[in-house]
Amino acid sequence: MSSKIIANGILRALATVLGICLLCYFLFKIQSVILYLIIAAILSLIGRPIIIFIRRRLKFPNTIAVVTTMFLMLSLLTGIIVLFIPLIIEQGKNLSLLEVDELQANIQDLFTQTTIYFSSKGINILDELMNVDFTNQFKTIPDLFNAILATLGNLSVGLFSVLFICFFLMKDSRILKNGLLMLVPKKNENRFSDSLEVINDLLSRYFIGLIFQITILFIIYTVVLLLFGISNAVVIAFLCALLNLIPYVGPIIGALLMFTLSMTSNIGQDFQAYILPTSLKIMIWYFLAQLLDNFVSQPLIFSKTTKSHPLEIFLAIIIGGLLFGVTGMITAVPIYTALKVILKEFLSENKIVKSLTKNI
Repeated sequence: MSSKIIANGILRALATVLGICLLCYFLFKIQSVILYLIIAAILSLIGRPIIIFIRRRLKFPNTIAVVTTMFLMLSLLTGIIVLFIPLIIEQGKNLSLLEVDELQANIQDLFTQTTIYFSSKGINILDELMNVDFTNQFKTIPDLFNAILATLGNLSVGLFSVLFICFFLMKDSRILKNGLLMLVPKKNENRFSDSLEVINDLLSRYFIGLIFQITILFIIYTVVLLLFGISNAVVIAFLCALLNLIPYVGPIIGALLMFTLSMTSNIGQDFQAYILPTSLKIMIWYFLAQLLDNFVSQPLIFSKTTKSHPLEIFLAIIIGGLLFGVTGMITAVPIYTALKVILKEFLSENKIVKSLTKNI
C-alpha cells in the first residue's frame, strides 16, 4: 500500500470526523427548531384522527378540517391557561404574595405549629427551621417575575413556530414522510414508507392513549379534592394529572404539589386538627389513584396502543431515563415503538425481532 493511498485514507477519515463534528454543532445550534418540529409532529399525530373524522363524517375539505382541528387545540390550550388564573389569584391571596412581611408571618406561623405538633410527638426535626430567615428568600420575587416575562416572550415565539409548522404537517402529512425518505437509499424507500405508515398509526393511538390516562387521573383527583373542600380543585387536579406525562418522576412532583397546595388552601385553620390530617388523607387517595394508574390504566392503555408488553415499556422507560434523563423517559415509548416497526420491516427473520414484534 503506497503512502499516497494511506494519506488519502487519513484525509478522508479526518474529513468524515470534521463533517460529523460540524453536523453535531449545527444540530446543537438549531436545537430549538428541532424541538419545534418534534412538538409539531406530535400534535399532528394527535390531530390526525380528528382530521380524518371531520373529513369523512362531516365532509369538510382537507384545509378546513385542519383549520378546525387546530382551532379546537387552541381552544383547549386557552381553556387550560384560563383555568390557572383562579388558582394563581387564590394562592396569591392565601400566601399574600405582594406583602412580604405578611407572607413571612404566615409561613413562620405554619412552621411554629408544625414544630409544636412534632415536638409533642417527641420529634425535633423541625427545630432548626425556626432560625431560617424567610424575608431574604422572598426578596428575589421581582427577579423571578422578570424571568417569567422573558420566558413568556420565548414561549410566544415558540408557540407561533409550532402552530405554523403543525399546520403544514397536518395539511400535507407527506411532507415529513418525504423528508425522511430523502435520507433512505432508493432500494429501501418502499419498505421504509410502509414502516412510517404503521408508526404513524401506532403513535397516534399512543398519544390518544396518554390523553385517556390523564383524563382518568384528572377525574379521580378532582373528585377527591372536591370532597375535601380544596379551592380550585379542578385546576390542581389537572396540573397533577398532566405531570404524569413524565414517567415515575412526574407523579412524585405531583404529590408534592398537591400536598403543598392542599395545605396552603387551608391556611388559617388549625394545623394539627385540620391542615395536616386533611392533607394526609388527600395523599392517601393520591397514592391509591397512582396504584390504579400504574397497575391497571397504564398497562391496558399502553399495551393496546403500542402493542408492547408492559415489561417492555417499563424497561424502555428506565433505559431512556438512564441514557438521557427526563427527556429520555418521556420519549422512550414512542422511540421504542418506532424502532420495533422499522426492525420488523428490515430484520423480520431475526429471532429476537420476531419475538418482540409478533403483535405488530
